[in-house]
Amino acid sequence: MSYACRLDSTAPWRLRADLERWEGRISIPRHRHGHGYAALIVSGGYEESGSFGRYRVRVGEVLLHRPFDAHLDRFSLTGARILNLPLRSQPVYGLGRVADPDGIVRLARSDLIAATESLDEQLTQATPAPADWPDLLASDLINDPTLQLREWAERQGLAQESLARGFRKVFGMTPAAFRAEARAHSAWLGVCDAAAPLAHVAEAAGFADQAHMTRAINELTGCSPGHWRRLNRFKTPPAAVT
Repeated sequence: MSYACRLDSTAPWRLRADLERWEGRISIPRHRHGHGYAALIVSGGYEESGSFGRYRVRVGEVLLHRPFDAHLDRFSLTGARILNLPLRSQPVYGLGRVADPDGIVRLARSDLIAATESLDEQLTQATPAPADWPDLLASDLINDPTLQLREWAERQGLAQESLARGFRKVFGMTPAAFRAEARAHSAWLGVCDAAAPLAHVAEAAGFADQAHMTRAINELTGCSPGHWRRLNRFKTPPAAVT
């Protein structure tokens, strides 16, 4: 899937504050968003497996999504209500908490900017421990996109077939595909930084060469590294894409 290659600094404020209601036992297949946003859990809870890993969330917790992140969702018996808000900056972690979720919901009804500012002020990072080996593998792949899956499986005492099957059950994709996506996202952020030469970005992200990186970033974002480098030469990494 590709995305329109346009970036607008006003884009976050054009997004609506969406209060979603999801019934219990619903699953949403893996999907990708072209913009970053925060999902504040207002009631109920669910499980999300995505680019930052797997989280089981409840009231007052906030799932943070970067542009081009992908995830799938599985809702518990009670379902959930979720307030989606635009993000003002690029998140560096996937799960946070706020002290007053109801206050943010009330603000969002009349003032989207104030609600987003309140979320930013209250937000603290939450770092749950991995629940099982698929969580641990996702974390290791995010931290090291050059990780060798065969060696990792051997250290855990797992057959490679079991590794692929068990990981896909949780994340909706193979470990190799997850690793490739993490590598592409890491490279895209390096390109947007507009500091290091593109060849150095490719090497740091674990690509065989710059051409390989270019194909991966094109597949992830719909645009070339050169486009993102020109667009962000005098900017911080983009907060939203439309």
